Amino acid sequence: MGTYSLIILLVFGVVIYLLYGRGLAVTKNIAAVLFVFQPGREADRVRLNSCTGWIRHVGRFRGARICLFDFEDRLSNGKAEVLLLDRNKRPLLRLNRQSPRGRIQVEEGSRYYLSWEFQNATGQCELRWKELKP
Repeated sequence: MGTYSLIILLVFGVVIYLLYGRGLAVTKNIAAVLFVFQPGREADRVRLNSCTGWIRHVGRFRGARICLFDFEDRLSNGKAEVLLLDRNKRPLLRLNRQSPRGRIQVEEGSRYYLSWEFQNATGQCELRWKELKP
């Protein structure tokens, strides 16, 4: 491999790292007929057909605040759930059809991850969050 190839790979790696750190890139392991993921500032939306796997991205929360989460499951088949993970990827909150709402204190300067998990899921899901001022 030439010097230019190594430089291009290094630049590409840095760009992906920066995008992921800002919540603009995702990691995933998905097997699906259809999978459309739309992350947003105050909501994530997913449309899928016969999907099994997971997707994870950095949650973009501002400062020390209380965040209220609302998970809407409009699946015709299968299961879906969302986990809020801390910087060490330990679960802090688990939302699904049986437990669709939760709240958590977000600490300033901490990194959080949103991890979606699917099992033979078909339909639509949405996770909305609202940040309350302290």
